[in-house]
Amino acid sequence: MNSLMQKEFQTIQSISGPILVAEGLQEASFGEIVHIKLADGTKRLGQVLEVTEKFAVIQVLESTQGLDIATTKIRLTGEVAKLAVSSEMIGRTFNGRGELIDNGPELTIQKRLEVMGSPLNPVMRDQPADFIQTGISAIDGLNTLVRGQKLPIFSGSGLPANELVAKIIRQAKVKSGEDFVIVFGAMGLSFREAEMFRKDFEESGAFEKVVFFLNMADDPSVERILTPRCALTAAEYLAFDLDKQVLVILSDMTNYCETLREVAAAREEVPGRRGYPGYMYTDLASLYERAGRVKGKLGSITQLDILTMPDDDITHPIVDLTGYITEGQIVLSRELFRNGINPPINVLPSLSRLMNLGIGEGKTRADHRGVADQLYAFYARGVELKKLSSIIGEEGLSETDKLYLDFANKFEHEYLNQMDENRDIEDTLAVGWKLLSMLPKTELKRVKPALIEQYYGK
Repeated sequence: MNSLMQKEFQTIQSISGPILVAEGLQEASFGEIVHIKLADGTKRLGQVLEVTEKFAVIQVLESTQGLDIATTKIRLTGEVAKLAVSSEMIGRTFNGRGELIDNGPELTIQKRLEVMGSPLNPVMRDQPADFIQTGISAIDGLNTLVRGQKLPIFSGSGLPANELVAKIIRQAKVKSGEDFVIVFGAMGLSFREAEMFRKDFEESGAFEKVVFFLNMADDPSVERILTPRCALTAAEYLAFDLDKQVLVILSDMTNYCETLREVAAAREEVPGRRGYPGYMYTDLASLYERAGRVKGKLGSITQLDILTMPDDDITHPIVDLTGYITEGQIVLSRELFRNGINPPINVLPSLSRLMNLGIGEGKTRADHRGVADQLYAFYARGVELKKLSSIIGEEGLSETDKLYLDFANKFEHEYLNQMDENRDIEDTLAVGWKLLSMLPKTELKRVKPALIEQYYGK
């Protein structure tokens, strides 16, 4: 292989989008990184996607502008894509391929890890446990994020998903005394969005706990294939080698899936639903399943994956497949946003399937489950009565129904609406009890009587 690595192949047959096809590379391996040399001497990186007896299909990880079939040369490297990792990564900014771009000092490299990685071995998985506080009541109180969980946020175009992400990065924390790090993999950000995050991190001091992987909208789209994998590789090193509690935020996974569709179209693959490749479920699972806890390891990886729903369609393939793989969802509502609620989290379709593993006595508080269930029940009743009152008018409602209607309005404006407020779990539960106390004690059927006596009206 060494002699092949020195040899340059000038055998490109075709270029289509980010894909080029070359002859004579039978010794190439799947996933291998290749150097692509242009006539003017500049080099770009590519990755082998497929090798047959005659042809090799190569994905260009940078722009294909200027590539000429006749003069461009290819050289095998014998290595797959790797990320240089170090304890000094925290507080630094990397591009989507894992290269430093913040003009700071070079890292003292401890390891070079393959970025493709693999899902955690189910046999070695430990059960998710403990609570990650985000400071957002709709999440902490009703859809609790648990260490080792993967919980997506379903947004819509124009909704403040980026502002919500920035707020979570500023405020998220675990138990005192534990090392907590956030790895943020941003894909397809505009210049304005990137500057918003940089400014927010610098002003809030959040950069001290963030490893930032940044793929801009004008960067080669195919680079987005590597961005989440670089972020997760860094997270695995920090969690399982350095024993840190790591929260990975990947935004926007819709941009990632659009790149998958672009590559599949360039390869002329048979499309699946809405033109996305049939293997998209497997591909997404290879990313999402890298979250979790490992037996015998102190660290953990928790994922928050942000998706923009095209046309606000929660049945869209990207959203649908993500829902199958992950353990719940946080749904942002356009209607709430129009009504001035921020963050506009619609708690009724939202769900954290692992919530019970992170709450209760010794973790949050003994009344947490009961308060959450009762708030859900009251709000669901209030929303139904809103629809009914729009038909028959409030005059047709009973006095108790009017209390539920008032509860729903105050729940949205006092519990959900808190973009400029950071609440710890005690504050969240206190606001919850304040709202529950709007209804008579006899209506509280989902909270234990002893807890009602302890907290009602306080």
